[in-house]
Amino acid sequence: MGKVIAVANQKGGVGKTTSSINLAASLAATEHPTLLIDIDPQANCTSGIGIDPRTTSSSTYEVLIGDVPFEDAILSTDLPFLDVVPSHINLVGAEIEMIDVLERERILKNALLRTRRKYDFIVIDCPPSLGLLTLNSLTAANSVLIPVQAEYFALEGLGQLLNTIKIVRQHLNPELEIEGVLLTMFDTRLRLSNQVANEVRRYFGDKVFRTIVQRNVRLSEAPSFGKPVLLYDATSMGARNYIGLAREILHNNQRFLQRPEEVQEEVSADTNGFGARYSEASTPANGFTL
Repeated sequence: MGKVIAVANQKGGVGKTTSSINLAASLAATEHPTLLIDIDPQANCTSGIGIDPRTTSSSTYEVLIGDVPFEDAILSTDLPFLDVVPSHINLVGAEIEMIDVLERERILKNALLRTRRKYDFIVIDCPPSLGLLTLNSLTAANSVLIPVQAEYFALEGLGQLLNTIKIVRQHLNPELEIEGVLLTMFDTRLRLSNQVANEVRRYFGDKVFRTIVQRNVRLSEAPSFGKPVLLYDATSMGARNYIGLAREILHNNQRFLQRPEEVQEEVSADTNGFGARYSEASTPANGFTL
């Protein structure tokens, strides 16, 4: 089963969509099959990966209202190991259409059941709100990644998000964890950025990723060309930052990367007392190492 990571923060402009696109692309670059799901009606994630949301026949909207199976909404991208489920402006009305549906908070989770086996990672770009779409994402996810910009109001509103995560754990998804807090838009020239980083680390402790996403022109330009920064400028600081984030996530999630036959061999070895155990992970062929 693939690891499902929801990228969420109800505060807009924190680098949520940028992080979703470039984390998914960086995981795919390490040759781990990755699916990017855009569940934000603004569809910025869709256009940022090179797909025109106006031309898509199937999107997360059709999946959530039950018009098409999840598999039929999956599209390929320019990266060999990266697929995407696009969004559409019609998704604005999905919450109203879902309101009377039985177990409406679990629609995305149920739709994902078969598809999860095809991917090592599934990254969900949530809308900047705590409505039914985000609730569906948190219910379907194993963990939530929280982008926090290194600016004055960084922690404003995070209490509400953490409270929502707590409620989801209690009633919908008891296994939901915080994958980590990602500092974004970090400006090394500003003392304020370091002050905010220290405050975030004091608040979240070891849940803060070591990787910090710095302000980078290439990172800002890439979406206008419909490319993740890895394809736009692989040598840029933004590309290096998100590769570093992907390496941290790979390091922390080895158990999700084991194939069924590997798990079975470990069970046999533990039960029968013989047989070599598989190593935690192989080195990706393209040279990215943990």
